[in-house]
Amino acid sequence: MGKDLLGLEHATAEEIEGILVTAEAMKEVLGRDIKKVPTLRGKSMVCLFYEPSTRTRTSFELAGKYLSMDTVNIAVNTSSVAKGECLIDTGKTIEAMGVDVVVIRHGSAGAPHFLAQNISAAVINAGDGQHEHPTQALLDMFSILEAKGRLDNLEVAVIGDIMYSRVARSNIWGLCKMGATVKVFGPPTLIPPDIEKMGAHVCTTFDEALEGTDVINVLRIQRERQGSALFPSLREYAMLYGVNEKRLQKAKKDVLILHPGPVNRGIEISPEVMESGRAVITEQVTNGVAVRMALLYLLIQGGN
Repeated sequence: MGKDLLGLEHATAEEIEGILVTAEAMKEVLGRDIKKVPTLRGKSMVCLFYEPSTRTRTSFELAGKYLSMDTVNIAVNTSSVAKGECLIDTGKTIEAMGVDVVVIRHGSAGAPHFLAQNISAAVINAGDGQHEHPTQALLDMFSILEAKGRLDNLEVAVIGDIMYSRVARSNIWGLCKMGATVKVFGPPTLIPPDIEKMGAHVCTTFDEALEGTDVINVLRIQRERQGSALFPSLREYAMLYGVNEKRLQKAKKDVLILHPGPVNRGIEISPEVMESGRAVITEQVTNGVAVRMALLYLLIQGGN
């Protein structure tokens, strides 16, 4: 791997495979009574989140601690950013403190790339605007690999708010590189016009999206990033685009259900589906820690 992990658009299949293989070893650590190894003792990580997060920020912090790193979370709303400090100055300040890794989530697409160009510490993109969320896609692929034993020759349907989902973009780039077929379906107003250029096939009906599908990745409605009402109501969205048991009859019997969280219960996915054995939403959270441990290890060890 290079110095940073900024996205999966330009990652190679070999790099993705290396991360997933390493994550498998890291997950073994999570199964121990004492979940701590001295691998990255003396190294440090800062989580710099300009947007709210629970799963991603916490899993990065735990991943670092399980590898014996010193970890710090910066609350942007109480930091010098609130006084008008720009991103590059914040990055330079963090770098001057001897930090090895900066994990950044930012509302502007390209912010992690800009930061990576201006500091020597490794930068990990934890979500930038409507662009990418590479670590979520990696943990999704790891979850699929655990359940299905492979990524190639699988049919994966990504359902919901494609337009505003950085998770969808990273998944499409990553899964296509690993040999999967990716289909997308959702409200026409939430399907980007150029999505097929990324390698995805746009489905016009729910039945088409689910027919022969091995994996369904249900997306969260990105209400905080939508500038206007792009569908009439949440009730209508649930009726037309929500994943429920009746609709799943069109998919394969052993279909796997993913969701990046947090779930809007009863809207994007029914409670019955969430509680079924086909949904691995909780397991995705565990896998997120293992994948982020793998990334920290590969980026730091690769730079030494």
